[in-house]
Amino acid sequence: MELDLTKAKEFYSKMLLIRRFEERCVEFYSKQKIRGFLHLYIGEEAIAVGIMSALTPEDAVLATYREHGQALAKGVSANSIMAELFGKQEGTSRGRGGSMHLFDANTRFYGGTAIVAGGLPLAVGMALADKMMKRNRVTVCMFGDGAVAEGEFHESLNLAALWNLPVLFVCENNRYAMGTALNLTESETDIYKKAASYKINSKQVDGMSVIEVAKAASRAVEDIKDGKGPVFLECLTYRFRAHSMFDAELYREKVEVEEWKEKGPLVVFQKRLEEMGLWSEMDVKELEDEIKNTMDEAVEFAENGTLEPIEDLEKFVYSEVSNG
Repeated sequence: MELDLTKAKEFYSKMLLIRRFEERCVEFYSKQKIRGFLHLYIGEEAIAVGIMSALTPEDAVLATYREHGQALAKGVSANSIMAELFGKQEGTSRGRGGSMHLFDANTRFYGGTAIVAGGLPLAVGMALADKMMKRNRVTVCMFGDGAVAEGEFHESLNLAALWNLPVLFVCENNRYAMGTALNLTESETDIYKKAASYKINSKQVDGMSVIEVAKAASRAVEDIKDGKGPVFLECLTYRFRAHSMFDAELYREKVEVEEWKEKGPLVVFQKRLEEMGLWSEMDVKELEDEIKNTMDEAVEFAENGTLEPIEDLEKFVYSEVSNG
């Protein structure tokens, strides 16, 4: 992949937007403006940005419950996501889904689910529909290493391979699932090898490098659209925050987290751009100011949003009665 200034700024700005969005989420969760579960994407930004760079607006994405960054990278507005987290009607799911259930049909972001591995069979179904309708597009399914232990993982990979479906499986392997090291739950810790056992084209990628992820995603999408069947990418990454805001994080040492922060996607990419002469501290400052304005606007939009009236709370719970 040829890296010019335009592409470099696009990648860096999207990763920085995700990072600053998540930091605002921590702030407003502490103020109890955001309630319920909150899973942050800090440290994993390169995967969402790299994967989405290979997609067209017609390609679909199914995500995990750690999906703020994935939604932002797919093009869902920061305003509507923040409003959803604030429980406002202007949010992506009218404030009913919260952090774990973002949804935006306009960008074909079909959202997160609280069910571990729950998106995998949905992705297979969507890809099957596309194949039957002869649509040349890709369904991306993103999930964590914890999903590998679920039956849906194996069932979905098997059917995708058997039916030669246009699915890009992306495992964001952050090594700890909900709080248990991968080597304590899996006899084979190289997850891409499990996918290869189903005769799926599989690869392990440095998930801290947006360039490496983007390269792998571009090749994968091209192969899928050429009719070569599903592709599996295992992106090795690390979340810098706890599993969720309720997590006491007793399963890893703080020194380990600090060591990984030195290898974080923003740190590594900024250093690379500076070495290539494409970036400067002034460029970073200008971008920080721009993103701060975006985030200020998103927070203001959410704050000024409307709560759903009590009389509407039973809407969308049951299907409308049909006389037909």
